[in-house]
Amino acid sequence: MGSSRGESFGNFVDRIPMKMQPPGAQAETRVSSLLQRQGWQLLDRNWSCRWGELDLVLHKNEQLLVVEVKKRRSLAWGPWSVDPTKRRRLGRAISCWRAEHPIQTDWLLQVAVAVVPLPPSQGAPRWCRLDRLC
Repeated sequence: MGSSRGESFGNFVDRIPMKMQPPGAQAETRVSSLLQRQGWQLLDRNWSCRWGELDLVLHKNEQLLVVEVKKRRSLAWGPWSVDPTKRRRLGRAISCWRAEHPIQTDWLLQVAVAVVPLPPSQGAPRWCRLDRLC
């Protein structure tokens, strides 16, 4: 069963000044803020179940977007960090999330990896869409 801490935890972290957040939370905040400026609404942040954690779950126009956030010290691109095992766990966690949120089961699902260089002066996040989770 999933954690109910997702949305409230995400809202709490978003209120902490960026420079006081741990690096992983900074990366998630950057991606979340960027997507919210593009009209996406945050549903959950750091939602977890026995299969793993979903960093960000957002929606816009009956589309569901799940983002796996990876922080990096440079612009080095690392989508390979989401290996087949991680993809399976991510797929199972998404299934658990959708089971707990049945109203969104018919929404179009998109899954992406955001590689976020820290500090922010290293550049903008880079994106990779995940088409296959298993």
